[in-house]
Amino acid sequence: MRLFFNPLMGDSVSDWSPVHEAAIHGRLLSLRSLINQGWPVNLITADRVSPLHEACLGGHPSCASILLRHGAQVNGVTVDWHTPLFNACVSGSHECVNLLLQYGASPHPASDLASPIHEAAKRGHVQCIESLAAHGGNIDQNIRHLGTPLYMACENLQVACAKKLLESGVNVNQGRGLDSPLHAVARASSGELASLLLDFGADTQARNAEGKRPLELVPPESPLRQLLEIEGASPLPESKP
Repeated sequence: MRLFFNPLMGDSVSDWSPVHEAAIHGRLLSLRSLINQGWPVNLITADRVSPLHEACLGGHPSCASILLRHGAQVNGVTVDWHTPLFNACVSGSHECVNLLLQYGASPHPASDLASPIHEAAKRGHVQCIESLAAHGGNIDQNIRHLGTPLYMACENLQVACAKKLLESGVNVNQGRGLDSPLHAVARASSGELASLLLDFGADTQARNAEGKRPLELVPPESPLRQLLEIEGASPLPESKP
């Protein structure tokens, strides 16, 4: 049985509240009514999840707006280092992203474990990337276990995000460690992404931590092998029977 915070009785916070419930489901009228009844907008669960976190995860800008207008903490962090901005990038709600940034949300991650721009790139949310970049987000941010936003976009085959990042001036060869975006694309055998990276000057000769060039990671019989060879990568020697 879940226990709720009752502002009239002074019960302590224990878990999920009606404010969280209204926020995650986008029930604006219910949320407004609860706030008017005295429910606190910064009520948090044991995992430090606020109603604003939930409104943004649900992609509900109207609910996020009323919470912010009533003093919701824009940079609140959960035990998993998720901010409302990170959650908005999960849902892909650029309206929530813009709203949070207008209220002073930091475009930079509170922890490398939860980077808004990497999450947007991973999920293909181009408009979220545009908003973050416009507010000072680092489009070339390199996080050790994730790499760059471009690497995340390429690894997850998000062509539109990769294109937007490249057009915005990211380093085409910066990936995760020695693994370049072209290495990630070669593994996935994506001709479309490979062509895009090559158009922006991707290095076909770059070697990863295993000393392998992108061409050496392309699956056998993939048309991408020919494309990389045409673009300057030396053909691989044929294996002897």
